[in-house]
Amino acid sequence: MRIIAAARRIGASPVLAASTADADSPAARAADRVIVIGAAPAGQSYLRPEQVAQAAVHAGAAVVHPGYGFLSEQPKLCELLEEEGIAFAGPRPETLRAVGDKGSAREVAIAAGVPVAAGVEITDVTNVVPLGAQIGYPLLIKAIHGGGGRGIRLVTNPDELATLAPQAAAEAEAAFGNGALYVERYYGKARHVEVQVFGDGFGRAWIFGDRDCSVQRRHQKLIEECPAPNLTDARRKVLHDSSRALVEALKYRGAGTVEFLVDTETEDVVFLEVNARIQVEHPVTEEAFGVDLVAAQLRLALGQDPELPEVGPVPPAAVIELRINAEDPEADFMPNSGTISKLSWPRGPGIRVDTQIEEGYKFPPFYDSLMAKLIVRAHNREAAVAAIRQAARNTNIEGLKTTLSMHDYVLSHPDFIAGAVPTSWFGPVWEARKENNV
Repeated sequence: MRIIAAARRIGASPVLAASTADADSPAARAADRVIVIGAAPAGQSYLRPEQVAQAAVHAGAAVVHPGYGFLSEQPKLCELLEEEGIAFAGPRPETLRAVGDKGSAREVAIAAGVPVAAGVEITDVTNVVPLGAQIGYPLLIKAIHGGGGRGIRLVTNPDELATLAPQAAAEAEAAFGNGALYVERYYGKARHVEVQVFGDGFGRAWIFGDRDCSVQRRHQKLIEECPAPNLTDARRKVLHDSSRALVEALKYRGAGTVEFLVDTETEDVVFLEVNARIQVEHPVTEEAFGVDLVAAQLRLALGQDPELPEVGPVPPAAVIELRINAEDPEADFMPNSGTISKLSWPRGPGIRVDTQIEEGYKFPPFYDSLMAKLIVRAHNREAAVAAIRQAARNTNIEGLKTTLSMHDYVLSHPDFIAGAVPTSWFGPVWEARKENNV
């Protein structure tokens, strides 16, 4: 729905490539044309680059936007489209390869002078204990080709490292088709702060501020805000300068995000990864700076001026986004599917809702549980927190369990209101709430 809106904004005719599960979705009805590319399981449709490329050829497409997940960071789709003379709204294949592998992304970051955490690639999962001694505990095992929290394990001692490394490799192999891993120093009280970047493909970089994504459950983001609260000017400069250096070094093309850990106990800022795509939380930045990043992606891919302004490091507004998922917070966030029987959204100045659901929509069980993004803009963070808390309370979704009650709890918590909670904050706080029957 978001990409269709951007296509119309630049005067383009949107064609949707859809699985059978989405052939009659609100997005399908919003597009000018729909091409069914396969059955509902993603492995038979959205994860098949040759089918997406074939649909683009059939549609006579000038540009393909890959969305936020699935093939958005896979060089194969980009290469197939290039063979057909069709533009790809994303980075070049060589860039996707350079940053899609966390090991090579780390090397690129080091070469660009970007601070990184101590870490090393695992070459043998049956002989990992010496690596733990080399880096020190606690540490994190991470999937080199991973994302979304899969293949990640927190390790506090050698025995755990020996046990969990093979488990992480198996999970990464199942999720990404590649079980390669690395280990790095773990910052137990760090924030997750990311920088929105945009490159023209020739070395020019736009920096659109920073976002705090530290409210997470099992490495899955729940709430995002821009600007990141309680950052010193010095830290913000390191984040922005490092991101600019990466964009320039890669000659990065299009929208992307450079992710960092910001330690709350030291002055450490360390590089995590580059997400070589537009992210789910991009509306936070768009609302904060008054830009359309998706339209800019399409314009650039079509050889046009992306029409982006130069902006300062801090936006003139504070923006917060909630991810509303079809999950039951009282049942360990178990996903659910079914029919949306009733739906109403809040309205008013500074409120934005990005969603694909409507009353009567049958929410499918095949894909991500994300139902909607509720975004609120205000003149400062205090006002934004109050406004989005009320906006969430004025949202009504019936027919499925949602995470709205969880958001109300977090937005009312004094720690969140104060700002700058670490990524380790949500889990213990939520468990304590359940134990106390709050």
